[in-house]
Amino acid sequence: MTRTVRRLLSLRSEIKQQRPFPSSHQEAVVTLMRTADLARRVVGDVVERHGITAQQYNVLRILRGAGSDGLPTLEIAQRMIEQTPGITRLIDRLERKNLVTRERSATDRRCVYCRISERGLGLLARLDGPVQEAAAQCFESFTKRALAQLVESLDRTRERMNQQFIERRSSE
Repeated sequence: MTRTVRRLLSLRSEIKQQRPFPSSHQEAVVTLMRTADLARRVVGDVVERHGITAQQYNVLRILRGAGSDGLPTLEIAQRMIEQTPGITRLIDRLERKNLVTRERSATDRRCVYCRISERGLGLLARLDGPVQEAAAQCFESFTKRALAQLVESLDRTRERMNQQFIERRSSE
């Protein structure tokens, strides 16, 4: 039995699928979705022990990277790993936990700038190590070279999918 067949049987067994996938493309998509879900759950378990969700953690990381200038709400939404229509509610929750602050722009009242608070920075500092460990556990069976190849393949796939998405939207 080849390595590809074993992987296919393993995934099919895991999701209790009786029939083969209609195509290798569909198998790849389902495998990627299943793997992404498991990785999200591993990281989610780490951050949820600290009272935040994986999406809230993502917002905090984005704001830490933005520095003291902060970012407008819509810019945060564009940078999210998983697109979410409820960015305002997400930031509301973080503000109630005193992890972010918001301020309306003096020049454009429609624009609200968000910044990470000192408390938010402290939480991220406590989470940096555990999240890094969780990420390492997700890919501990990979060599550095194999991991670099995986990232490159995913970048290439995502770039093409983004381009296709843009082309579909512009033709509508």
